[in-house]
Amino acid sequence: MFIDNAAALALFHPEKMGKTDLVRGEHLFAGLNCFEPGQSHAPHSHPGQDKLYVVLEGSGEVQIGAETRTLSPGGTAFAPDGVEHAIHNPGPARLVVMAILGPPPSRK
Repeated sequence: MFIDNAAALALFHPEKMGKTDLVRGEHLFAGLNCFEPGQSHAPHSHPGQDKLYVVLEGSGEVQIGAETRTLSPGGTAFAPDGVEHAIHNPGPARLVVMAILGPPPSRK
């Protein structure tokens, strides 16, 4: 499978962060988290799962554990198994972040 421009698949919602699944394998998942200005993904953690964030478009504040940094396109952040993490888009532009998780989240 190939995707020429993952960010072009971003789906935004006015009331909350949008999500787009890109790929799901037996051992790895990749999707997009899509934020309008002012939107956030609340602090949370994933027991038994590692997560890698890669900023594709825009600029966002990413929290991993007790540290928060502003990341721009190409910036990455790693949240190991069980470590709290969050994202906030302070604006003014939209924010598109690829989230890569291993193992994949369960289907609900």
